[in-house]
Amino acid sequence: MAVDDSDAHPDWQTAMLAIAEGDGDFLALGDRHWAFFAEERPILLVTFEDAATLREREDNLPEHFALAKARGWSLLTILAEGETWWRDPAVFRYFDRLADDGFLEDFDRVIFYGAGPAGYAAAAFSITAPGAELVLVAPRATLDPALAGWDERHKIARRINFRSRYGYAPDMTESASRVWLIHDPLHRPDAMHAALFQRPWVTPLFARYTGEGTEDTLREMRVLDRILEAAMDGKFSASYFAWLWRGRRSNGSYLRSILASARLSGHRMREIKICRSVTSRLNAPRFVRRLAELTGEG
Repeated sequence: MAVDDSDAHPDWQTAMLAIAEGDGDFLALGDRHWAFFAEERPILLVTFEDAATLREREDNLPEHFALAKARGWSLLTILAEGETWWRDPAVFRYFDRLADDGFLEDFDRVIFYGAGPAGYAAAAFSITAPGAELVLVAPRATLDPALAGWDERHKIARRINFRSRYGYAPDMTESASRVWLIHDPLHRPDAMHAALFQRPWVTPLFARYTGEGTEDTLREMRVLDRILEAAMDGKFSASYFAWLWRGRRSNGSYLRSILASARLSGHRMREIKICRSVTSRLNAPRFVRRLAELTGEG
């Protein structure tokens, strides 16, 4: 592996190139994808990101670079320009090369992480790293209309071919040692994708009332890094997730969601119980006002 040494690079790539010139690599994979690798200890976190999101960050580095650097992990991030779902022959060839060269086998531990479309990519390409552990948040299984025609969220990407190589993500997890699949079982599209992933090596973990924002909620709760740390240490478990998930009781997004659910369903007493629980523990003016409306107190 080598640093891409073309003469010109956009400014947003400068920080990654500087790191790659030390211990790492930065390679263009066709016109719409790039591979960034930062080498540390022989444990590897593999992530997938949107290049536009990376450009919005002040440091122009992958989201998990700081965590990986602080913990001494190596990091491989595959960047995509636009809604490609990483379904590009250039990306296929890159992972083929990693597998053929035994690159991923050189690491003592490999964790693939992704959420939503990136969760699809993490699952799909994990086949190249037998024994890897996967942490997936609301992953998509496929957008093949024959299998997931009910998912209307990604209309542009529905034209992408999901039947060729690395296509059906659930099947690509067969070499994984463990797959942790975090999603909201009450959110129908994500629950249906999760059902397609059902395999003996897949453990579903429920983050109810997070809807489309499961990853954002985990990030707001400051538990996403702790999940990755535990997985990298080989200590992640369903019970540990349940313990972390208890933090939802202080998360604004979660609390607003359960209150909205109770209100929509017409469960007045449940609304009152939620409001009283929240106002007894937190400074929450919205819940105070709603409690007053429901009880006539105030």
